[in-house]
Amino acid sequence: MDVNQLFWQASIDDIKQGYTEERTHFTCLLCGETIEKGIIYPHEGVLYEAEKFMQLHITATHQSVFHYLNGLNKKMTGLTDHQSHILRLFYEGKTDQEIKEELEIGSATTIRHHRFALKEKERQAKTFLAMMELLKEHDEKVDTFVPIHKTATMVDDRYNITLTEEQQLLEKFFPSGIGKELVRFPKREKHKIVVLRAITKLLDDSKHYTEKELTAIIQPIYEDYVQIRRYLIEYGFMNRKDDGSAYWVKK
Repeated sequence: MDVNQLFWQASIDDIKQGYTEERTHFTCLLCGETIEKGIIYPHEGVLYEAEKFMQLHITATHQSVFHYLNGLNKKMTGLTDHQSHILRLFYEGKTDQEIKEELEIGSATTIRHHRFALKEKERQAKTFLAMMELLKEHDEKVDTFVPIHKTATMVDDRYNITLTEEQQLLEKFFPSGIGKELVRFPKREKHKIVVLRAITKLLDDSKHYTEKELTAIIQPIYEDYVQIRRYLIEYGFMNRKDDGSAYWVKK
């Protein structure tokens, strides 16, 4: 399953720990890394069981689940940049006075106001989440929306598309199947997302590609491979080194 879909379908408890457990392995919800069960993993002279090694992976790769989530696009978190900054300082154990001095704003009373505002946001989020769960249980006919990739650079109405609509568009733009020729690159933003998402799934998210290797994958699909490559970067599906020597799927 796509790591973005896995992330959005995960329970709150699984998101908090940063990984899910399957019968044979653990999967990191933040990047898709899998750790196989039944294997002992050595690291810096210490031996780790699979779950402990997954926890080590999250710390080494993402610092913490909190830091990863706090670094997501503001459309994903619902927080302003200022709120994200203050929340991180709270998480790091800073006192109100220390935060006031670091941010050079207001007074300790102002910081306490921010704490209260975030608590209010938490209460609202719990209420809304419960309402959405009840809605899903009540109306089983509601179609599922395409999950937004966590590295999206522009989160707006262009992601307002259901899985049913996505499948219809894929059949329209890839009549011979995904990975075959793209009949044309769409002009509508939400259609672009569908096409770019499909092309991204053809790539190995654990690999760094040279420009030549990436071109070899895209060019048989669409002749203007430069345009596709540019949009993959622009829409947050891929990243690259400044000199263009390496491209990789963002996770």
